[in-house]
Amino acid sequence: MIILFIFPSFPSYKRPSVSFQRMGYPYVFRCLSAVTPKKYLIEIVDERFDKINFNKNYDIVGITTYTANAFHAYEIADKFREKGVKVVLGGYHASALPDEAKQHADSVVIGEAEETWPQLLKDFEKGELKPFYKETRPVDLSAIPPIIDKKRFAEKSFLRNNIQSSRGCPYGCEFCAITNYSAGRIFRTRPIEYVVEELKSMPQKNIWMDDPSLTINPDYTKKLFKAIKPLNKRLMCRGNVDVLSKDDEFLKLASEAGCAEWFVGFESISQENINDVGKVTNKVEYYKNAIKKIHEHGMLVTGSFMFGLDHDRKNVFSNTLDFINEMEIDDAGFFILTPFPGTPLYERLDREKRILTKDWSKYTWKEVVFQPKQMLPEELQQGYNQMSKEFNSFFNRMRRIIRSAQLGYGPFFNLAILKSLP
Repeated sequence: MIILFIFPSFPSYKRPSVSFQRMGYPYVFRCLSAVTPKKYLIEIVDERFDKINFNKNYDIVGITTYTANAFHAYEIADKFREKGVKVVLGGYHASALPDEAKQHADSVVIGEAEETWPQLLKDFEKGELKPFYKETRPVDLSAIPPIIDKKRFAEKSFLRNNIQSSRGCPYGCEFCAITNYSAGRIFRTRPIEYVVEELKSMPQKNIWMDDPSLTINPDYTKKLFKAIKPLNKRLMCRGNVDVLSKDDEFLKLASEAGCAEWFVGFESISQENINDVGKVTNKVEYYKNAIKKIHEHGMLVTGSFMFGLDHDRKNVFSNTLDFINEMEIDDAGFFILTPFPGTPLYERLDREKRILTKDWSKYTWKEVVFQPKQMLPEELQQGYNQMSKEFNSFFNRMRRIIRSAQLGYGPFFNLAILKSLP
């Protein structure tokens, strides 16, 4: 029997003419493949790069959902069900709104799937699929064997691949869909030897560490960095300022392991905003030292900044841009605060009647879907658009690329090549 896993594309996403930017298959499908009985044949379609063949005879189709691509996922599911194919929906959105997802699926997996998926397949074989499957405990990551299928998972991506060494985050920020996703707040680590074995199987040098944050358990991560060091990889990692601003040993080991870039969720330059959303790792007074130390160890800083928080006024855009330039942050991702279903933010804004639309296709981090407290929705959208345009202008981008050369070849390669490909 043949299983098809699908990662649906997002609204307005344009498939690149070349797939150099492919980062390896979504990690959830790699984990599910590892726990699927060998008698099944598995195909995976990442619709951001591949096309779906609706005419092939699949026995069961599994589709993961984020909020922004949920409607499109439902369209795909409906097409397969019209052909008599059994469809299973899972992922963040389906887990947050399982009754909605069930309208388009034969079964919905709620939460982490590695332990429920094998049982679902047994029920499928007997013709007894249940409408919902929900985890009863956090998945034991040591029970998922190393994923070393080179043909399917390693060779498909050209320049970079992804791997996960831990799962979950204990902090529970108000806006975060990950930490409010089933067992998402329970932090767990994989056996380091599993991570090393997977990395050894990957021909790519550039590796995205797909962990919520590598600074949650610094002792574990230090051991991980020591184990990775001989593999000669170039790593991109997420981390928080509480550790990155003060732990020189941690940063030294990261640099020696090949880390070229840290993605840091600064989120806001207002401590009031940080306190409101419950990001306990962040003190604005730590920001400068975190950036300075990361640079001193020869690594890039890519900052994440969110707009539309309750203390943001119209000057937040110019103030944040001034901060980025003054701190010499190398790159940045800008996001409009978005109340994803299942998060405390969604519940609060819904209770306050501040959600303007439940058209999930607009929940892209780039569109205003709620009523801000200190400005009009149009002002938030316009300020976000203008700031993004100015930050990403050709002149400003070239200035940052040239400056990154001072940090070494790895950071320069990340900024000039990896982030510039179509």
